[in-house]
Amino acid sequence: MQQFISFPTIESGLYMFGGHRHTVAGGWHFFEQRHQVFELMTISKGCQLTEIKGGPTIELGPGDAIIIAPETYHTNSNQSTQTPMTYSCLHFDFEDMLVRSRLIGLVANQRIPAGSVLARICTDTLAAIAQLSSNREQVNNFANRVAIEITLLNFLRDVDQEIDRVKDHHRLPYSDKEAKVARDLVVSIENRVNNDDENPSFNFEEICYHLGISSGYGHRVFKKVYGITPLYYINRERYQKAQRLLENSHNSIDEIASLVGAGNISIFSKQFKKWSGATPSEYRKQTRRKRSVTSKNRTGYFE
Repeated sequence: MQQFISFPTIESGLYMFGGHRHTVAGGWHFFEQRHQVFELMTISKGCQLTEIKGGPTIELGPGDAIIIAPETYHTNSNQSTQTPMTYSCLHFDFEDMLVRSRLIGLVANQRIPAGSVLARICTDTLAAIAQLSSNREQVNNFANRVAIEITLLNFLRDVDQEIDRVKDHHRLPYSDKEAKVARDLVVSIENRVNNDDENPSFNFEEICYHLGISSGYGHRVFKKVYGITPLYYINRERYQKAQRLLENSHNSIDEIASLVGAGNISIFSKQFKKWSGATPSEYRKQTRRKRSVTSKNRTGYFE
């Protein structure tokens, strides 16, 4: 019998927003846009044209799906000028860089045909989330939000498993060398953000210099493999470090600003609020309030 089983440390960075199901009139057209996150869309009635800037115009019919990669300029429109069209969409993001690169390289920005396993995963996911969101009185309660989060996590798991099944039949749009360079950049960024408190104000050019590559090449490869810019990733890592310090340390906000490489507390506060919707002091109060312990005689639990 195994005497000791180690459980993994899990930090779930899962984000979902801007989701809806909508029936639009004939002639509907949505202006050109791009997002820093993924967009999942499925069509249940009618036909949509999705035009990828610099790429193809993709026709999506009932049961079809598409996952649009971050930073992709695109427009969506109803192919018909008279017949209504019904679509569902949501914007999501997650932090596993390997799954992210596989999703961008093998699935994103192309039609996922109705009847395929991937299309079923996409349509079932959005249908389940739509069902969980249909009761406005219940949509924001804890149990319902957890159910939606589980649905999205299952979606990522199922998509990754399906990519595993079919990956040998598809060619990634980047080379093994580019994948290694991108992974080395991620490791170097994470090490600098999390382990170098002596020099937290580094920039991407320094990272590339130490890896022996030009910053232009590093930027192109990083975005090609992961779909986001290196600056976005550096800022996200710094923001997450700031979150952990605000939640778990006794450092002052000035000290935390310095530890994440912000020029001053004003810049740090603005950037943090842009990411979280709250100032650092507000965020600390919210998390401390959640973790405060009431008298053991009353509950004995964390609130």
